Parts: sequence; C-alpha cells; structure tokens
Amino acid sequence: MSHLIAPSILAANFGNLHSDCEIINNSQADWFHIDVMDGVFVPNISFGTPIIKSIKKIARKSMDVHLMIVEPDNYINLFRDLGSDILTVHYEACNHLHRTIDSIKQKGMKAGVALNPHSPTSLLCDIANDLDVVCLMSVNPGFGGQSFIENTYKKITELNELKTKTNSNFLIEIDGGVNSENATKLIECGANVLVAGSFVFKSSDPMSTIANLKSI
Repeated sequence: MSHLIAPSILAANFGNLHSDCEIINNSQADWFHIDVMDGVFVPNISFGTPIIKSIKKIARKSMDVHLMIVEPDNYINLFRDLGSDILTVHYEACNHLHRTIDSIKQKGMKAGVALNPHSPTSLLCDIANDLDVVCLMSVNPGFGGQSFIENTYKKITELNELKTKTNSNFLIEIDGGVNSENATKLIECGANVLVAGSFVFKSSDPMSTIANLKSI
C-alpha cells in the first residue's frame, strides 16, 4: 500500500477555511487530519464542534480526528455524530484504553491511539491487535510548527516489530514536524501515514507540496 498524506487543518487559514479544505479535496491527499485540543491535556485550544461540522460539509475525503483532550470517552458519540471516520485518543488520557477502543469501533469508526514522545511503544503490546492506527507524536503536542524529534525513527521500527510479533495490521501515522527533509526516511522506516500541517499550508503551492509528499 502506498503511504497516505493527511494535511492538518490546524495549520489552515481559518479566515478562508473553505478554500483550504478544497485544496485537500482536489489534491493527492488522502485524509483530513483534525486536531481537537482542550487546553487541559495540551496547553492550547484548537477548535470546537461547529468548525468540525462545517469541515464535514466540505470534505470529500476521510476525516481523521485526533483528540488531545482529557476524558475522551465522554465525547465518542459526539465525534461519531460529527462524521469522524477515524477517531484517535491518547494513551496518556485513557484509564481504560481497551474499553475506549472498543467503544469507538462499536460506533462504526476506525480506532487509533496516539503516543506522546516520552511514551514507549511497548505500552501498546497488549492492545495492538485492536488498533487501526497508531499515531506517533513526533513533536510535543499542543502547537503547530514545532521541530521534528529524531527518536521517532526508532519508534517506527519498534512499532513494525510489534506488528510482526502480534500479527497486527494497524497503520503507523506520524504527526508533527513532517517535511521534505524527513519524509523519505519516515517512509523507509515503515511509516504509513504522514500528517503535515505548516509544511503544507505555509508553502507557496500547497497542492504541489502534497503531491511531492505523496510521490516519495
């Protein structure tokens, strides 16, 4: 399977959100990546349900929703109703992760788990078979435009070893600091999905930037 590209709406121009969403629709991107932040789990607040509802009306590709919030279980139904195709929660925010993942799947969405940079991949060994996506944070979550953390390469290798050991089929998604300088190595290490925000939307030609990431 060719790798997937998921431009992050967090880096879009919110004064002209419809236009930036159409860029994703008309590009070689595969998913809309939507970061939901509550100002508690991470030190920032992104956007709420009205914005996501508006994006859903425009989006013609899968909505990959990343919850950087406390108590995500309380919002699974809400994000299902908003049209999420993939719902990712943080390992660090879930007291009963297996229950959370099962609830997401019961609601008809694909289930993902995100790991912060300090969290080892071994934490997922007992739940790997239940996951559709593992999202590795390659920056500390909360803000866009941060520098890539080099240890991410090692964690991709570890996750691929875990996939083999557990006979799992989850996709490995990389979120944070992705650009043309590290994308090739990320794919070579075994990443399946690249989330790119500032690198796409701050470029002079976002559609070409997405095409270049896709062609790697």
